[in-house]
Amino acid sequence: MKAMLTVLGWLLLLQGVGGLLNTLFGWWRWAHGLLVVNRLPFLEGYEVFAAIVIGVLGLVMLAVTDSARKAEGGE
Repeated sequence: MKAMLTVLGWLLLLQGVGGLLNTLFGWWRWAHGLLVVNRLPFLEGYEVFAAIVIGVLGLVMLAVTDSARKAEGGE
């Protein structure tokens, strides 16, 4: 379960950072269709805010996974 949460956290963080950079600077035009913020039509015009929220959710998920690992005595 923790491995899945870690992968999902990294994926959300990558989507958030990639979406933010692509929206602000227009880099990675080839990745436009791969980013979640560009695929959801109801986020039209709110891509920057949605990318920030997605990135923060990724960070939170990674922090929760790390906290659970430490609580079990994994480190």
